[in-house]
Amino acid sequence: MKKELKDTIIAELGEKLKAYPHFYLVDLAGLNAEKTSELRRKCFKSEIKLLVVKNNLLHRALMAADVDFEPLYGCLKGSTAVMFTQTANTPAKLLKDYKKDGVPALKAAYAEESFFVGADKLEELASLKSKNELIADVVALLQSPAKNVVSALQSGANTIHGVLKTLGERPE
Repeated sequence: MKKELKDTIIAELGEKLKAYPHFYLVDLAGLNAEKTSELRRKCFKSEIKLLVVKNNLLHRALMAADVDFEPLYGCLKGSTAVMFTQTANTPAKLLKDYKKDGVPALKAAYAEESFFVGADKLEELASLKSKNELIADVVALLQSPAKNVVSALQSGANTIHGVLKTLGERPE
């Protein structure tokens, strides 16, 4: 491979590292062509960018990045594919579906500005909540007291006495 081509690939990987806040390093060895195509289709549907890369070129791109990715350098052995994503837990959920086959295997991940090294971190990554899920939880918590007051007002026939009686009868 010519030096110009290598430099271009490193620059493209650097751009992807900037564009996507989360990425997973995965070992695809052991997948046949059919399973690899199926995985690529599922990644496309889930808005995950899957790239098979040379470890040396990825290492150079990680070294040139603004973030210190040193904990991931040890995982760059064997065949490596990178799953770039905007949502931290989406690739983990996809990989969990394949867990029974053991392929593809998680090597490491950079998600929510944290490093997760090793295949045993897959459950932890899958349980991470996305930004939208966290917002939905907060909104639900904020709406709960308001719903209680509204239901108390409606059940008490719109009287202060009825509201106090209804709130007093509710179990804690």
